[in-house]
Amino acid sequence: MSRLAELIDNHYNELLSEWIRLEREGAGHRRDRVPEPQLRTTAQQLLTGIREALLGGQSGDVSRPEWAQVREILGELSRDRAIQGFTPTETASFVYSLKQALFTLLGREHGRDARVLMEEIWTTTLLLDKLGLYTTEVYQRSREEVISRQQVEMMELSTPVVELWHGILALPLIGTLDSSRTQVVMQNLLEAIVAKGATIAIIDITGVPTVDTLVAQHLLKTVAAARLMGAECIISGIRPQIAQTIIHLGVDLGNVITKATLADAFQLSLRKQSMTIVKQ
Repeated sequence: MSRLAELIDNHYNELLSEWIRLEREGAGHRRDRVPEPQLRTTAQQLLTGIREALLGGQSGDVSRPEWAQVREILGELSRDRAIQGFTPTETASFVYSLKQALFTLLGREHGRDARVLMEEIWTTTLLLDKLGLYTTEVYQRSREEVISRQQVEMMELSTPVVELWHGILALPLIGTLDSSRTQVVMQNLLEAIVAKGATIAIIDITGVPTVDTLVAQHLLKTVAAARLMGAECIISGIRPQIAQTIIHLGVDLGNVITKATLADAFQLSLRKQSMTIVKQ
């Protein structure tokens, strides 16, 4: 590590220029998303951090405190590129292109001593492989966070609560109803009941492809929660296939009111509030 630190320190500017050139000409570089000034700034910050970590600690263990700045730079780089849609290979190639620049410099400095050259190549390979793997790990975590956040946003968007009339809410469901989504559905519906002062909530399952025992249980939980808030629930969108499935499974919906269409459920809701629709 001492030889590598000395090499970087003595040839800093030359190494930085060669690294930027290799990265710019490499397959992983995206000129449309990484402008030249940004590439140079990031490379300079990372190379400076590596040099200071090697000079300060003389250790290739990137988990040590002296490598904190390097980890922070790589972490920010990986998170930004994960959000921008870079692949893991394109992200890690930024670190690995430095390896090629270092190998060229090592060959020039220690080319006459094969033993020293092999030792330095091995030391450099171990260090940069660790840094490359670190970028991949941070990238993967960042992608998982993005996907998880998008899933939550999609669930919220796919469970809108609509006010059809004063005191009458509708909750159209589209897609599969699982445990996590049921929690979002229940929360959105209860919040809307309180905010609008609704007394009737229509849960429309026209867009739910299948209804099994688990889906039925989730629906019953939502109905029970709404009743605790003082609202009566009507389940609409019971197609013939779903009705046969519910009977075949022996699911007991209790005293929950069901209707074939959302229009039928809305008409029933109006009658319960002593209102009707008339043609002028």
